[in-house]
Amino acid sequence: MAFFGNDAVNRVNLHTTVQAIAQAGGGVFFVVFLIKAGLSVPQALLAIAAIQLGRFILRPAILPLAKRWGLKPLLIVGTVGMALQYQALAQVHGVGWGLLALCVTAAVADVLYWPTYHAFFAAIGDAEHRGHQVSIRDAMVSVIGIVAPLLGAWGLVALGPGPMFGAVGVVQALSALPLLGAPNVPVKAQVPGVLGTARLAVTLCAVDGWFDIWFLFVWQIALFQSLGQSLSAFGGAMALAALAGSVAGLLLGRHVDAGHGRRAVMIVAAVATIVVGLKAASLGVPWAAVAANALGPIFYSLRGPVSGTPIYNLSQASACPIRFTIATEAGWDVGSAAACLASAGLAWAGVSLSLSILLALPALGLSAWLLRRYYARAGLALPA
Repeated sequence: MAFFGNDAVNRVNLHTTVQAIAQAGGGVFFVVFLIKAGLSVPQALLAIAAIQLGRFILRPAILPLAKRWGLKPLLIVGTVGMALQYQALAQVHGVGWGLLALCVTAAVADVLYWPTYHAFFAAIGDAEHRGHQVSIRDAMVSVIGIVAPLLGAWGLVALGPGPMFGAVGVVQALSALPLLGAPNVPVKAQVPGVLGTARLAVTLCAVDGWFDIWFLFVWQIALFQSLGQSLSAFGGAMALAALAGSVAGLLLGRHVDAGHGRRAVMIVAAVATIVVGLKAASLGVPWAAVAANALGPIFYSLRGPVSGTPIYNLSQASACPIRFTIATEAGWDVGSAAACLASAGLAWAGVSLSLSILLALPALGLSAWLLRRYYARAGLALPA
């Protein structure tokens, strides 16, 4: 298995696996905890929009730091910074200073972490094994997601948000340890022409940002409401969903690396269309909502290698992965912030969340068209 022979990738995947404990045990409750803490649905969505816009504004500031120190130190600092947002989340009690502190902390931590993470993974990976490497990472995250939401829900109910989110923050900080032995990736002082080569990836990320808000954040709020705002029931639903999606990505990652990219895109699009429809139709019926939610991680496990492969390969082939990733992450911020503002407006106007979720479908169609064009041009596809 040559795709296991890259020690740097293995270290990043181990980091991602440990971090997944924090994400699945605490991060999965992020938006629903805001509702539980007293925010209305529009207010919670506006808070998420504020974080995305804060990321967009702050992101250019990381380039001077990356040029001075390289990617690995920023990735480690960002990993620890992500732990602090959980402490801020525990202090939210409705609209107030606690919420403002959370938005600022989350925006700064995300800016330090996610661009360097994606640029680092792109730079150290292997283009010929990219589908496998992405799908293995996503499969490990899915396996962790089976148990962690149950523990997180138990902690919130039995211990309260302070101790539970405190423990999550410790785990998040510990995920930096595997990165210590990884190589650093230096950043060139001047690199012209990066934005031109990133145009396709920026568009893909903007479309994905729009899709993810409806498919993930709006849906989580809707599911939480369908389950009577029970944290225990919500954690159980997340665990069941992770169990359902733990193997799917491995199968499709192999399919992508074997040269069937366009076919894989259509599989992902078909699954996503079905899942969006089932989510929209299931609200208000708890057992149906839980069943529809179980299909979500299957889609994300399938989408990971299909959409991640071109973005990571384009980033690695660019003159500077961190500049490339700053541009793509900005695209995601624009798409997700626009979707948050639109969803908040619709919720304020009284539009049903089941109808709002359907706004994920136009982005799904555009993403599939862009990805099929990429795989056709890259020579990674059989005739459709």
